[in-house]
Amino acid sequence: MRNLVGDVSSAARILPALDGQALFIRNGKGPYLWDDQGQRYIDTALGFGAVLLGHADDSVNAQVAQALGDSASPSWAHVREHAAASALAAHTGTLSRVIFTNSGSEAVHLACRAARAYTGRGRIAKMAAGFDGWFDDVSFGNVGSPEAAFADGERPSTGRTTLLRFNDFDDVERLFAQDQDIAAVLLEPMLANAGCIMPAPGYLQHVQAVAHRHGALVISDEVLMGFRLHAGLASLQAGLDPDIASVGKAIGNGVPVSAIVGKPHILAGFEEGKVLRGGTFSGNPMACAAVLATLATLDSAAYPQLIERGEKLRHAVQAIFKAQGITISTSGYGNVFAIWPCERAPSDYEEAAAFADAAFSQALHLALRAEGVLVMPSPYGRIYLSFEHSDEVVDQIAHAFEAAAARLAPRFAGGGVNTR
Repeated sequence: MRNLVGDVSSAARILPALDGQALFIRNGKGPYLWDDQGQRYIDTALGFGAVLLGHADDSVNAQVAQALGDSASPSWAHVREHAAASALAAHTGTLSRVIFTNSGSEAVHLACRAARAYTGRGRIAKMAAGFDGWFDDVSFGNVGSPEAAFADGERPSTGRTTLLRFNDFDDVERLFAQDQDIAAVLLEPMLANAGCIMPAPGYLQHVQAVAHRHGALVISDEVLMGFRLHAGLASLQAGLDPDIASVGKAIGNGVPVSAIVGKPHILAGFEEGKVLRGGTFSGNPMACAAVLATLATLDSAAYPQLIERGEKLRHAVQAIFKAQGITISTSGYGNVFAIWPCERAPSDYEEAAAFADAAFSQALHLALRAEGVLVMPSPYGRIYLSFEHSDEVVDQIAHAFEAAAARLAPRFAGGGVNTR
């Protein structure tokens, strides 16, 4: 009898069987994973974006092991926690105050708590179909839910959360005309978990301006995009001025760690004892050691070359499918992008829901897995590259796509996939 519910602790890990064989990973190194049968795969899920330096980075592992040896849980303030906070704040501009947590969901939860406490308001506005964690408040309106689609034509809301249509400039104006209890707008640099939907030019700036005009804060959820395009926040690179940001994933290269960073006056309530923060493992020595080691490496990392390799792969994938008569497009950035079975990538969630083809995405996952490449099986999945994905590895991924596209052509060429 199985003891682990559904064989996984997180639903995102569910994969279809290939030739009757389930996949169980044993270990990883660099761009590769090995399963329990010894089969090697090139990994493009990378801890759902957490593994930016490559699996089992030597420097990160060594510092985490040292921290574990020094004491896993010393209870009190420790030197690595302060050092990691200073290192992180050096990359986040005016968001100079730091609180560590353990997961992206926790970080977003704490950011929302901070916004409610600072403004005295009760409701958070999030993007419909945006993924800001699995806690009840912010899982409202996730991909696939009727709320994300505004199914009844009205704005979906609870007592604590309301939804915005991503890339709809007028909708944010309507929201604040209707609701004076908005503490913060929770936004992402791109709508990643809905298939890397890119913001329209000026959209994020518009949301920020309207929110601030109405006394609401802006929380930039950068658990996925933070430190992926450069050694810092994607929102700052885009010219935004958020009040709080949540970060995680890449700041620890797969070691469980997250944080909020905020402007000092916004987070002052925590120091004054007016707002609760806690967590036995928040800011633990191993997590902080991982942050220190990861950020030190990212400071000299070749981001332009990584993004260029990703763009090379995107263009190769599009050409490969075109040669097989299969219509696809891509959206996102070089080192994190989505594949869409349609002529152009969606510009909003309504289009994304219409374009999504679960049969195509699962077939592509299985075909690539048979060729030794792991991709997410979801129609909203993403392809990630790490700094360990060399030109040679990217070429190997492209060759796997050639074989996979040939395998899929009889089923999906011509009119078999969306032609919108």
